[in-house]
Parts: sequence; structure tokens; C-alpha cells
Amino acid sequence: MCAVQPPTGCTIEHTCEYTDAHRQISALALENCWATTALKVIHRVKTALAHPENTPGDALSGQKRQGRILRSMTAIERPRRLRRTPALRRLVAETTLQPRQLVLPMFVADGIDDPRAISSMPGVYQHTLDSLRKAAVEAATAGVGGLMLFGVPLPEDKDAIGSQASDPDGILNRGLRAIAEEVGDATVIMADTCLDEFTDHGHCGVVAADGTVDNDATLHRYVEMALAQADAGAAMLGTSGMMDGQVGAIRRGLDAVGHTDTAILAYAAKYASAFYGPFREAVGSSLVGDRRTYQQDPANRRESLRELELDLAEGADIVMVKPAMSYLDILRDVADRSTVPVAAYQISGEYAMITAAAERGWIDRRAAIEESLLGIRRAGADIVLTYWATEAAHWLS
Repeated sequence: MCAVQPPTGCTIEHTCEYTDAHRQISALALENCWATTALKVIHRVKTALAHPENTPGDALSGQKRQGRILRSMTAIERPRRLRRTPALRRLVAETTLQPRQLVLPMFVADGIDDPRAISSMPGVYQHTLDSLRKAAVEAATAGVGGLMLFGVPLPEDKDAIGSQASDPDGILNRGLRAIAEEVGDATVIMADTCLDEFTDHGHCGVVAADGTVDNDATLHRYVEMALAQADAGAAMLGTSGMMDGQVGAIRRGLDAVGHTDTAILAYAAKYASAFYGPFREAVGSSLVGDRRTYQQDPANRRESLRELELDLAEGADIVMVKPAMSYLDILRDVADRSTVPVAAYQISGEYAMITAAAERGWIDRRAAIEESLLGIRRAGADIVLTYWATEAAHWLS
């Protein structure tokens, strides 16, 4: 009998005169049926020893020949095989990035004659109506999936209830008409349905006498704003204010006047983030303080799923997580549970950080942009809002 006994559970009777070889494969054999694996290896060893002329290297001793055969029988997992060439990597890629999955946020400002650079977001501008049209055409031609438009009114046009937001001649609604006329259905025209750009206090809703944001009074303003945006040509409305019941109120308001085909992109999980800083410059925000009484606490995870369920029940067509980078766990949770497409917003602070690091030569700009977008997609986003949408679409085409 072989000196190395089979492990408990192996019932096959066998003998072996090549005890040394048997010892060497015993550890490997434990992973499967000991006898089956062992006998195959030992048969190879016996054959090689009986016919050394078939074994390369005449100077090898029997022991060395035996070792070589045993090593050849020890399988090595080699996942690198599928990484060897660009074609192989492309073939087996689990996540893809395409222009149609990208949405470009855009800013249109009142009272300017030329595009105005946003200092904290190099490469991003507040547009005139003319430059907005040109940028919209470029994005649509590149295959970008959508355009999300934000309005920047004159400071003197702001008031406590954000009247300009629902004014058909307000800058946001004029911008929507301009790009609708320019690109039509070549891409999806979206509007930010929130009051913060238009209020003199900078909050996303109507402020009550006690200084709190009045949820239900704000819903009334959101409906008025949504109707004006739909009339101006927006195919999808982004409910970013984080008021309770906003999706349901807007859906009912749209349906009541025949805008049944206007879709709602619900900001289901929008967190009170420090990374919004550059955006405040982009929209000329008047905010003093913060929005922590209505935007979500960064410490909370389960809460986002409650918000998701509420928005779905109220009729959201797409749901979104904002920001993206610091909330990929939330994005994954939402993607795993949502019955509608999921978007994520790569916000201004994310853009600014990558841009600043690249300007200093600390990172490869294009590689970092592509990796960041791919990471958001991998975490579960069907759609990514990014200020690099047009540029990335050119790269991907």
C-alpha cells in the first residue's frame, strides 16, 4: 500500500509503488477526489520513468523528470490571458461607456453678450442664447444623450418666490425654447425644476416667516415652473429640490393640462454635499447658510431607499443619485432596487478636482475622466450627467 493514505471520505482501494510521487501530489489531491487525481498523476510519472527517451533533457535524473511532470500537472489560474491585448479586453469588458449614456449640464445667463467663464470650473461657461445654441448642436452631433439646462437670471430679477422660474420670458424658458428650436428631438432636452437659481435667498423653495422652507407652498411653485418648462419645449424635468411629494405634485400638474408625455427625472437621493461649491458660482447662487433641512444627510444610507420608493410610487420615470463620486454605494443600492432607469450626477466639485489635479500634472486628465465615468457606470448608473459629456462623446465615437 502507498505510504500516504487517502483522506477520510475517499473509498477507492488502490496501491502505489511510487510513494515519493504520491506524497508530492497528496496536497493537491485533497481538493478533489484524492484517488482520481493521484492515480492520473502517478500514471504519468510511471510512463515517464519507463520511457525516459520521451522526456526532454537526457541529463535530468529520474527525480528531476518526476518533478517536472508533477509541476506541469499543477494548474495555475491565469486571468491575465483575457487582459493580454486591447481586443481581448474589449471583448470581455463588463461595463461600457457610450455617448448616448451621457447628459451635458448647461448654464444660460441673462444680460451677457459673450459666454462667461466659470472660474472654479475651467472649460465650463455661462452661455448666451447664441452660444447655447451652438453648444447644444455640438453635443447633439456628438451623440450626447441629453442636455440639462439651468438658468442664471439677473440679480435684480430674483425675488422671494423665484418668479422668473415660471415666467415664459424668464431666461431658463427662453433657453429651453432656443435649444428646442435648434436640435429638436436629436437629443433629450431637460430642465432643472428648482427655484434656487431664482430666489433672492438662494433656497430651493418658498421660505416661511419663521425662516424654514415651506414644503407645500414650494410644491405649488414647482408645478407652475414645470408647466412653463414643458410649454417651452422641455421633454424631461429634473426635480432637484428635494421637497416631499414633489414628483407626485408635478406629475399631476402636467397630466392635468395635457403634458402626459413630459417625463420626470427624479432626484431621488440628493445629499447635502460640500462638493456643490463650484455650482454655486455657476448659477450665481444667493444662498446664505445650507440646505440640510431638505437635502439628505451624508451619514445616511437606508434613507435613500425610502426616497427611491416614494419617488417611484409618485410616478418618476428616471431616478437619480447626486453626487456620484462620494455616493457610489448609494448608487449601487438604488440601481439594485429601481424598476426604472437610474442616473447619477458627476457634480461640479468632482469636475473641479479632476481638472485642478490634471492642470498641475498630477494625473492624466483624459484617463482620469474616463475612469471616473466608467466607475459611475459600473456602480449602476444607466445615465451620467457630466460636464465632460460632449468631450467624452467625441473620444468615444
